[in-house]
Amino acid sequence: MHLRLIVPPERSEHVLDTLVADPRVTSIVRLPGAARRPDGDMVECDVTREATSDILTFLKTEGVYDDGAVALSAVDSAPSRNAQAAEKAAPGAPDDAVIWDAVVDQAYNEAGGSWSYYAFLTLATMIASIAVVTDSSILVVGAMVVGPEFGVVAALAVGLFLRKRGLSRASVVLLVKGFVLAIVLTALAALVARAVGWVDVSDVTAARPLTGFIWRPDKWSAVVAVLAGCAGVLSQTAGRGNALVGVFISVTTVPAAGDLALSLALWAPHQIGGSAAQLGINLAGMTAAGVLTLLLQRVAWRSYLQVKRRTGARVEA
Repeated sequence: MHLRLIVPPERSEHVLDTLVADPRVTSIVRLPGAARRPDGDMVECDVTREATSDILTFLKTEGVYDDGAVALSAVDSAPSRNAQAAEKAAPGAPDDAVIWDAVVDQAYNEAGGSWSYYAFLTLATMIASIAVVTDSSILVVGAMVVGPEFGVVAALAVGLFLRKRGLSRASVVLLVKGFVLAIVLTALAALVARAVGWVDVSDVTAARPLTGFIWRPDKWSAVVAVLAGCAGVLSQTAGRGNALVGVFISVTTVPAAGDLALSLALWAPHQIGGSAAQLGINLAGMTAAGVLTLLLQRVAWRSYLQVKRRTGARVEA
């Protein structure tokens, strides 16, 4: 990971000495007095993922978070010998390390909401409703990929795990507002389609071998939601964002919302409960699994470091 720091001048020497003394840090650069707003020394360095949380904690105690600035970005490749030596000095594998400050920052960004979030969720729900009408599994997959809701679910899991009530509350509100808006707009679109003769209630109630599972939740719905929640949170904390596509395709939150909107608009009451249950099971399962995954990651990483320290102590003795 690459850190770009603005350090108050009176603390710069101590911060620099600490970074230089840590073998897990390399490529250290200091530009005295180069920074403006806030004023200070510019310090840049590369840090192994395993050490990043330790370094960030140190910077926070030094007041750099409050009186300076911290920016963090991933380094795609560092083939130099210095970087390889720093990696060898850090215990564990990079993907196993969780950079908690980055996870929390990302969670707050996800829970903030945006017009694009509402737009993508509404468009995904509308695509899902068309998938129901046409009984198209391809459109179901497309709706899953377009849906942006997992980031907010992950933010809720982070808020619950770290007991950040504001983050948890914002995530729940955004999920509710997003799905309500998407379902209402999709239902209105369905009413317009019914008025012009494009759809009727038989399109929803007819046998749908490819998409009927959407409104018929079962034990596997909960299992898939839990597994997807674990995979999604793990991919975010490990910096493996490409794995999120698989998570999006696994869960039927958006398809359930689309089925619910159609069932309400065309009034198919026997499917309303099933669609709502499918949506609730997926959201609850992913959230619970996310919290559990974060807990296991923290416990496993701390236990691993303790074992490595004890082993190192015995070797030195």
